[in-house]
Amino acid sequence: MKKFDYTIQDEVGIHARPAGLLVKETKKYESKVTVAKDGKSAEATKLMALMSLGVKCGETVEVSVEGADEEAAYDGIKAFFEANL
Repeated sequence: MKKFDYTIQDEVGIHARPAGLLVKETKKYESKVTVAKDGKSAEATKLMALMSLGVKCGETVEVSVEGADEEAAYDGIKAFFEANL
């Protein structure tokens, strides 16, 4: 399992548009991607679960990647966060 912490830069946090893009990006990989904040977590393939975390700008989330292609998934998901969130 690989993990990274990321502080959200998007001024409105993880809202519908970036959450939808994250779901689409995550589905490219076999690995399970989980986003966690304040003791709550959500699978990154589940749009409503991601949005229910209520992540705002300036808050830090922990992203974990685990599975067969976790190296590629880790790199891809981390790059996605840096470019879009």
